[in-house]
Amino acid sequence: MTTSHISGVTVATQASVYFDGKCVSHSLTLADGSKKSVGVVLPAELTFGTAAAEIMECVAGSCEYQLAGETQWHSVSAGQSFSVPENSKFQIRVTEAFHYICHYA
Repeated sequence: MTTSHISGVTVATQASVYFDGKCVSHSLTLADGSKKSVGVVLPAELTFGTAAAEIMECVAGSCEYQLAGETQWHSVSAGQSFSVPENSKFQIRVTEAFHYICHYA
């Protein structure tokens, strides 16, 4: 199931822009204090680092990803997600806009 709305949040109005504009996101703080980000990755192959564990939920588009230490690429599309451990890295390949929600652990 794809998340279509997140209620009761505070949104950071200034976007975080990464990789020369290939990834743009906004930070959300929920009423319970937990954090998420919503954004889009444009066509590119990028490497992200994590501090906290993350669940990357695809809400539109698709991507391929590869976790640190893996040799295999995995595909996700709308309604699917993947988990990334804390203090890790992952590569992402995007050929069409990949819209996501990042759920932080």
